[in-house]
Amino acid sequence: MHKSGFVNIIGEPNVGKSTLMNALVGDKMSVINSKPQTTRHRIMGIYNDDEHQIVFSDTPGWIEDPNYKMQEVMNKFSASTFEDADLSLLIIDVLRKPQLESNLIRKLSNTKSAKLLVINKIDAAEDGQIEEVTKAWQTAVEFDHTFKISAKDHIGLDDLFSKIKELLPEGPEYYPKDQLTDKPERFFVSEIIRGKILELYHQEIPYSAEVAIEEFQETELRGEDFVRIRANIFVSRKTQKAIIIGKGGKAIKQLGIHSRKDIEEWLGKRIHLELYVRVADDWRNNNQKLKQFGYQ
Repeated sequence: MHKSGFVNIIGEPNVGKSTLMNALVGDKMSVINSKPQTTRHRIMGIYNDDEHQIVFSDTPGWIEDPNYKMQEVMNKFSASTFEDADLSLLIIDVLRKPQLESNLIRKLSNTKSAKLLVINKIDAAEDGQIEEVTKAWQTAVEFDHTFKISAKDHIGLDDLFSKIKELLPEGPEYYPKDQLTDKPERFFVSEIIRGKILELYHQEIPYSAEVAIEEFQETELRGEDFVRIRANIFVSRKTQKAIIIGKGGKAIKQLGIHSRKDIEEWLGKRIHLELYVRVADDWRNNNQKLKQFGYQ
């Protein structure tokens, strides 16, 4: 018997959704960063073995009061997971005060798929905190099962994964068994660069930046696989462009060095990376730009 299904990971920003999916799938499917709003798109990571195919979805963190059209679209990505879920995982940061009233929680309460409560970051919790947060969430929503984990330290993941497999319906292979994700390589390259912007810059800069891959050319150099990549970094204002570039180009040079290292590790190939900075005024509220960047 072959079991398969769609398992959707939802929650607020920066609760560990991407870390959990990467731990379950076993590959770097999502950019992981300590800053909120790192994931902006719905990203699928596919786990395969002989008897199972599990299509995990990492979704943007739910924003209750969006400030930009981009955030409204991100919420739509999150809400779309309720339409095709065989299993829904609500991941909670045990260190936060429970936010029990939101549109996300109301949508989750009304879904007919099985619901798992996943209490994350238990490695950092104080005495009594895990029990208090767990009780609050179990009172607010009727969950089928509850798990207490640390996605970062891989604590409690074996039991969670076993339960996911158990609850999957009998079903076909939705994707080829060797496929790991629904996104192309250039998407993850852009996400790696954007992740480095989140690490290296401060305040509003990371949230005003979007990365688009203009060229991704696979070739050979001295008998080895080689990729030439040209990427555009879009920002909302000219002042932000100057900050991205830095005095004498120092900042963008560091961005290129850090990005190239991670891209080469992810692709398993040597690369040549060129970065350019463009200004797209208020792109987060521009429908045409949002469509260009894959938000619509």
